[in-house]
This record gives sequence, C-alpha cells and structure tokens, in this order.
Amino acid sequence: MSRKSPPVRGNDAPAPAAPLRRLLLELGDALLSGGLPVHDVEEELHSLGRALGAPGVRVAALTNGLFVALEPQEATRFQPVGAALRFEQTADVLHLVRRLRTGELDEDRALAELDAIRRAPARWPTWVADLGVLPVGMGICMFLQPVAANVLAAGAGSLIVVGLTVLARRLPLLRPLLPVTAGFLVSLLVLALAQASLLDGPLRTIVATLAILLPGGLLVTGLSEIAAGAASAGTARLVSGAVQLALFLAGVAAAAAAIGMPATALANVQVAKPSWWIIVLGLALAVAGLVINVNTPPPAIPWIIAVITASTTVQVVVGSEHGAAVGGLAGAVTAAVAATLVSWLPGGPLWQVLYLPAFWIVVPGSFGLLNTAQIEVSNGAQSLLAAVSAVFGVSIGTLIGSVISRIPRPAVRHTLPAR
Repeated sequence: MSRKSPPVRGNDAPAPAAPLRRLLLELGDALLSGGLPVHDVEEELHSLGRALGAPGVRVAALTNGLFVALEPQEATRFQPVGAALRFEQTADVLHLVRRLRTGELDEDRALAELDAIRRAPARWPTWVADLGVLPVGMGICMFLQPVAANVLAAGAGSLIVVGLTVLARRLPLLRPLLPVTAGFLVSLLVLALAQASLLDGPLRTIVATLAILLPGGLLVTGLSEIAAGAASAGTARLVSGAVQLALFLAGVAAAAAAIGMPATALANVQVAKPSWWIIVLGLALAVAGLVINVNTPPPAIPWIIAVITASTTVQVVVGSEHGAAVGGLAGAVTAAVAATLVSWLPGGPLWQVLYLPAFWIVVPGSFGLLNTAQIEVSNGAQSLLAAVSAVFGVSIGTLIGSVISRIPRPAVRHTLPAR
C-alpha cells in the first residue's frame, strides 16, 4: 500500500494551536536572527498565519525577541532571539517560509527542517569566509581612492580586520572592543604610510578598509523601521549603530593623535577619479569578496551579481549628478525592482536573497560615512547634514523597495495550441 502525503490545509481548517504557535515563534526568531527588519518579520508571520488557518494571529517583533498569539483573546508567548544566522541560513529560512505558505510542508516537517538549517555547517571553512574581507576592502577602495598605493594599503588593513575578527570570535569578551580596535589599528597603518609620503588621501582608504564592519546597514535598517512605525526597534538599532560608529571614529582619532597627524590630514580628498574599467574591476572584487564572506548560496550568485551591477550602475550615475543622498535612494530602489523581477522568474531566488547583498554594497557606496568621519575635522554642520541625508536616502529607497517587493507576481495566461 502506498503511503499518502498529508492533505494541504486551507484557511477553513485551522492548524493545532501548540505546533503552529511554536512554528511561528521559531520562524520569527530565525528571521530576526537573520537581520530582517521587524516590520518585515511581522508581515511574513501575519501572511503565514493566514495561510495556515490562523487569520487572527498577532505578532509584535522587537530586535531581541517577539511576541505571538494566535487569537486576540489568547495570552501572548515570547521568544528571545537566538544566535545570528549566516546569510545562506537566512536564505534557507525564507525559502522554508515560501514552501509553508504554498502548502508544501506541514508544521512538524517545517520545524525539523528549521532545526536542520540552524545546525547546518557553513559552505566553506571559516577562514575562507574571513578572507573574503580582503577583496571587499580593496574593491571598495578602487571606488573611493583608485591609486595603487591606497589599494595595497587597504589590502594590508583588511588583513588586520580579518585577524581582529578571528580574535573576537574566539574571545567573545573582546567583541565589544572590535570597532575601536579596528579603527585604531587600521588608521595607524594608513596614517603612518601617509606620514611617510607613501600615499595621499588616507581617510577614504580607512573607510574602504573598515566598510565591511561599519554599521551603515544597522543605521539604515533602524531608520526604515522607524518610518514603518516600528519606533522601538528602530530607535534601538539607531542607538546601537551610532555607538558603534562613535567607537570607530574614536579609534581613528586616537590613531591620528598617537602618530601626531594634524586634523587636516583626515580631509575627504579624492586623489584620482576612477575610470569605468576600474569601477568594474572594483565592483567585481567587492562582490566576489562579499559572496565568499557571507557564504552565498551558489545558485543565487549569478542573479546577485546582476542585481548588484544594476543597482551600482544607477547609483554611480545618479550620485555623480545629484549627490550621495539621491544616488543611494536610486540604487536601493533599483536593487528592489531588479530583485523583484528576478524573483518572478520560474525558479528565481526570493527577493530578499537578491536584495540584501545589493543593499550591503549600496550603503558604503553612498559615501555618507565619509562625511561622518570628517565631522570634527572641518565644516562639521555641513558634513553632518550630508551624512544624514545620505543615510536617509538609502533608508527611503529601502522602504520603497519593501513596497515594491510585495507587488503580486503577474499571472501568466496559457493559451491552448490551435488544432
């Protein structure tokens, strides 16, 4: 006798409360651990609850946990956020949510698969992922300061970042000191080379080297959450990001004081303008390093490259004409449109899997953090305004992108062939 698969449940056949509640709590924990904004997590769980027969589900997500109740009269249950997930784990969780929504899985199988995703090893050794920081730093430096000496200095500084990242992973007590220590040691190296007249324009080289650690994504996510009505979570992320940024700046200032460099040495000066082929090469290096560093799922890599290429091209072209704020907005919207269109293709990756890597390139590419880094050097008010406007530009673009991603996939009409 053949074994029959369990029937697909519709909205008129509600799921048992305990397994469904646990499933929503575990999935919300996983999505928050993957770094998704709280309003996106709430929307995913509301949609999933309706698909699984719990249309009255209530969800309140925070940065450190979430509350879930299946009915308005039911007491809420709290789930704290666990350990952070790697990018490919987050991609697997999002795919799991899609399969649940379409009825391909039941609660028990979904919980088993979710546990397997959490315990899954990385696609390659940790040291390989860590070394992905090297091409990211050098690639972004080719955008910001396309001079051979600066790019080589960014590579040497990136090795310092790799070493500090490994040390912080092995000694968790030192993790809070990572921003100030990385800012100090990288700045000490680059400023020493500048003092020896081996390179010019050290600020952009420092920012390129530290870009993968800078909290630009945290600040943008916080602003987008506040704009979406999640003020508590957004404020928490903004405060956390601001503190991390202050620690980076403290490390840079301490290095300048230790080496005896004047404040004018940290001016935002671009020694040379990058030509189109240098931009292409720098983009290729940065994307390759990012793909390695976050353990990107191999089937999604070509689509991720296409989305990043489109968003970066629009950002560079628009930003060169209208400034960093408008360029960041245009880049974020382009990334969302491209990711949504690709996700509509048969077998295409989910839009978040395509959008997040592009977002990580768009944020440092907005150059707003360059203005933040020189706030105390000269013309602080103007630099602060430029930095805030750049971050707001990417935030607004992210909000628009979130709306675009919710556009239903167009129905494809199939016509019968003529007899």
